[in-house]
Formats: sequence, C-alpha cells, structure tokens
Amino acid sequence: MKIIAVCGMGIGTSVLLKMNAEKVLRQMGIDATVEATDMKTARESRDAQIILTTPDLVSLIEDSPAEVITIDHFFDLEEITEKLSAALL
Repeated sequence: MKIIAVCGMGIGTSVLLKMNAEKVLRQMGIDATVEATDMKTARESRDAQIILTTPDLVSLIEDSPAEVITIDHFFDLEEITEKLSAALL
C-alpha cells in the first residue's frame, strides 16, 4: 500500500505528517509505504491508495483516484489513527 502525505512544497508539513503516519501505521501493524510530496506530484500520482493532507489543499486534489483524508492536527496521533483506521480497517 502506498500513502502520500501532501503539502504545498513537499518539504515541511508533509514530512511531519509522513513521520506521524508511519508511527500510527506501525502501531496498527499495517505495512505501508508513506512518502512526503508536493502538490504537483500528488496530482500526477496514480499509484497511491491514500493521500493525507490539510483541509485547505483538498480541493486541489479531490479528482485523484486515491482516497483523500484530511488531517487537521498533524501531531495528534489519535486523529491520524482514527482517520486511517476508518479508511483501512
């Protein structure tokens, strides 16, 4: 499974989200590749099953074939766990 964490430039917020998503996935026992990326790359991606991003960027990637999950608080592991669980389990 491939998950991409997206922010505007792919070097700030997306990296934080990537690291926290990896923590959550390990705790859940789910094997997935998580990549941090920029908006342009995310829009072109056709192999990701899930896209994690902020609510303000959703409209820019809502035509993606991947399931788009918005994360409001990137350091809130409970929120990330809840939203990934709903999508994966």
